[in-house]
Amino acid sequence: MSLFWSLFHNSEKSRYIKMFKLSAVLLSSVLFAVAAPAPTEKLVTCAGGRTTAHATCCKWFVVLDDLQENLFDGGECGEETHESLRLTFHDAIGFSPKLFREGKFGGGGADGSIMAHLDVEGTFPANNGIDEIVETQRPFAIKHGVSFGDFIQFAGAVGLSNCAGAPRLEFLAGRSNFSQPSPPSLVPEPSDSVDSMIARLADAGFTANELVDLLASHSVAAQDHVDPTIPGTPFDSTPSAFDSNFFVETLLAGNLVPGNGTNVGQAESPIAGEFRLQSDALLARDPRTACEWQSFIIDETFMQTKFRAVMSKLAVVGHNRNLLTDCSDVIPIPSHPLSKGATLPAGKVMSDLEASCQATPLPTLSADPGPTTSVPPVPPS
Repeated sequence: MSLFWSLFHNSEKSRYIKMFKLSAVLLSSVLFAVAAPAPTEKLVTCAGGRTTAHATCCKWFVVLDDLQENLFDGGECGEETHESLRLTFHDAIGFSPKLFREGKFGGGGADGSIMAHLDVEGTFPANNGIDEIVETQRPFAIKHGVSFGDFIQFAGAVGLSNCAGAPRLEFLAGRSNFSQPSPPSLVPEPSDSVDSMIARLADAGFTANELVDLLASHSVAAQDHVDPTIPGTPFDSTPSAFDSNFFVETLLAGNLVPGNGTNVGQAESPIAGEFRLQSDALLARDPRTACEWQSFIIDETFMQTKFRAVMSKLAVVGHNRNLLTDCSDVIPIPSHPLSKGATLPAGKVMSDLEASCQATPLPTLSADPGPTTSVPPVPPS
């Protein structure tokens, strides 16, 4: 008998043995509870046979079919997709806690106010040209009886799902259709300084890195009104793919102007037929944002993950997400993979890149084969 047990009477030993056995049983129960799989969430079958976690989400399948056929041209990643994604940001970023602290109305965030009050918000310089997609989308929202705030975020998520390499965005429904016009000067402009952009996004609750994350949308975007003579000019050479080409090409030294001369908010481009915003050029090289910028060139999956996360945050600006219903399972799973990883455009070499962050050094990129890359002009609509 060990010295330990010799210190106790037989009855005491029996009591401690029983306690030990009981503890073992309780521990095994806890471990089993942790290891046991969660019960499968019961799905609701909607008309047409598709399923969702919440019955109230069934109506969004009807909206989805209508949008894919009649707004996104059968599921293309085209101009309507670009503009719908832009609209999600321009609606949601109209939110300023700073104004609220000053006793003023600071906006409702992602509340659909840009669609409800286009007569006001459409006059803001940063919203130049936004009226076209608003007027195109509004009849869909009215037809299906959904709020403008919900519809704007839904259309952006559906449109992006048509683009190669895109992440599947979250979609929460249940925003009120009541809104007030957003205050002016809350949407950043291409001519803004980095200080100004970072401060504006910080006021709305976003970090400098999250500003870069949001700009991943420019990989499937184009300009229409910085230079109105060349509407639809893309920001990179693959405007229908959600890839890191935008982040690569924005770091290339620029020496070209695609339109009628350098306009306010425009910087020189490295590729014929490609447009570069001044704000993008500055953020790509600023020490506060350059490391996040370059990280997306290293890892496109990281770019997709960060964009999904920041869009989830953007879509609930001004709202309590716990009061909304998760209808993300209605958003199509993007089915178009990227054909390749990050590369240099044909005719470019690594020394053409103006990388400025040593913490995220760029990998050695190969150049695309063939003649020097150029982007064909967009045909008139």
